[in-house]
Order: sequence, then C-alpha cells, then structure tokens
Amino acid sequence: MTDDLDRVILTAQADPAERAAESALRPRSLEEFIGQQRVRDQLGLVLKAAVARGGTADHVLFAGPPGLGKTTLAMIVAQEMGVPLRITSGPALQHAGDLAALLSDIREGEVLFVDEIHRTARMAEEMLYMAMEDFRVDIVVGKGPGATSIPLEVPRFTLLGATTRSGLLPAPLRDRFGFTAQLDFYAPNELAEVIRRSARLLDLSIDTTAVDEIAMRSRGTPRIANRLLRRVRDYADVHAMTVIDHEASMAALELFDVDPIGLDRLDRAVLTALIDSFGGGPVGLSTLAVAVGEERETVEEVAEPFLVRAGLLARTSRGRVATPAAWRHLGRVPPAGPAADLALFPPGL
Repeated sequence: MTDDLDRVILTAQADPAERAAESALRPRSLEEFIGQQRVRDQLGLVLKAAVARGGTADHVLFAGPPGLGKTTLAMIVAQEMGVPLRITSGPALQHAGDLAALLSDIREGEVLFVDEIHRTARMAEEMLYMAMEDFRVDIVVGKGPGATSIPLEVPRFTLLGATTRSGLLPAPLRDRFGFTAQLDFYAPNELAEVIRRSARLLDLSIDTTAVDEIAMRSRGTPRIANRLLRRVRDYADVHAMTVIDHEASMAALELFDVDPIGLDRLDRAVLTALIDSFGGGPVGLSTLAVAVGEERETVEEVAEPFLVRAGLLARTSRGRVATPAAWRHLGRVPPAGPAADLALFPPGL
C-alpha cells in the first residue's frame, strides 16, 4: 500500500479517478483561487483590460513546478473571458501538421492551452512563432523542388502555455508571450486554506489540528494537499469516523508513509543510502540510483527537487551530498570537522 501512495503522490494525474477528484476541487474563478496573490492580481488586470477593449488577451505563459495550479489558471482564463478552451500538450504536437490542424479549427477569441509546452517538437514550435505573432501559418504541400507554401490565416486567439521547465523554452517562443506568470510553492497557511476549502466541497468535518498536519506534509503543493486529504478521508470512512481529528490524520499519513515534513519512501531511501552506504557523499547520481533500486531519471526528477529545496541534499561538482539537516532528520549525528566541510564544499565548486 505504501508503494501505491508513492505513485499517487509523485505521478501527476496517474489515475482517472484521481483526475476526476482533482477536477471537482478546482477553483472556477480568480476569486476562488487560493494563494499566488501577485499572479492573481497581474492576471486579473490583463484579463479585465482585454474584456474592456473587447479583444483577445495577450498570450500567457504559466511557469512553475507541478501541482501549483497552472492548468486550473488556464481554465479560469477561459471562464473569465467567456470563451471556449481548447486543450493539448507539447508532446502531442510532434509535427507541424498537428499544430496546423488544431489552428485551422480554432475560432475568433478562443483560448488554446498547451501543457508542457517546452516539449513541443521543433517544426511545430517554429510554426507556433508565426501563429502567435502574425496569426497565420504557412502550410507546405509537397516535397523537394516542387513543394508549395500555402498561407493560412488564423483567427485571433489567446495561447496559454504551461511549463515546469521554463529554461528549456527557446527565447523566440518565450519572448512572444505577453505575460509570464511564475508560480511559487505555497506556505503552510495557504495550504491549510486550500484543505479547508476542499474539505467543504467533499462535505468533510475536519478539525484545525488535522488541517495543519496535512498542510505541513504537503510539500508546498496544493495537488499533494488535496490527495493527502482524500487519503485521510478514506481512513476516516473505513474507521467510521464522523470528524477527522489530529489523531486520525496522523494515523492515516503514517500508514501511507508520509513523514512530518512530507518525505515519502523514495525520499528517505535516497537519504538513507547516501548516509549509511556512502557516508553522506559525495556520490554520483547513477551510483545513488542503483543503491535505491530506481532509475537515474526517477531519482533526479522525482526525489531530488524537493530534497534540495528542503535543504536535505546538495548537488556538488563531485556528486550528491547529504546536508547536516538530512543526518539529523534521519536521527543520525552529522559528521564534524574539515572532512565534512570538504564534502559539502569541494575544491573548485
């Protein structure tokens, strides 16, 4: 059951039932959206100005880690503008023809949302430049010397892009967005507000201490907060509890192997291997991945971002190193003296 929770928490939209539950909890307007106050104010201004002019809004790029509300904000933009929303993803746009077919069917004023836009294929990406700026695309018919370019006018539309890795976006594409919304991780008090709202929608009775406990273990991410709330609800349902109290939330989260700061099985396995097998490091990523029985990409993309942000792991030129905070979190005594300093800050770093 623990492994099942790891997959639920760490795999975005892993299960249709989970996706349906997440959709039911999504805010429908900027007023309902919790957190990201600066982004909400900026986006609200952009949308109100567009509505006042009677035109389309500028293209918007939502950037930030998974689970912070990029897709939700895209849906809210379409709702606020009162227009349909068309949804696709970067990996689905592998050929210029894929994008041309999508744009040829779009109507005046509609909103096109491209999730993980940094994964769009190069040929489709280059077609997107012209569509965003000039609202037209050139379709090439035929091959070789006999190829013909046919211009196709595209109705004015608003492109919304979402990316978890904005550094991978080419500058020409990034510069064509009129507004970039950078989403940040949530503070525990904001997550508590998210959990209380979700509990009301799920018709749950939950006390303040339970809300705070879930918020502290949610890794600054509303998506994870909502998923943990649903697992706590499952625990309460199975044990016939009418009110979710602090004891129930603690028991449920411990059952699903989520520790007090949000680390899960994989996170702790990485830290444990780093400390117990390699003396705290430095150790190469591939070696560390073999030690925990996972793929290199899994360790790098799933476990490391939160461990680094939590100050438990450091990336150095010589490899990964466990920080003193990681030693203490696992109940170990961190090393002291010049050797420890050299591990954390190797020459030439």
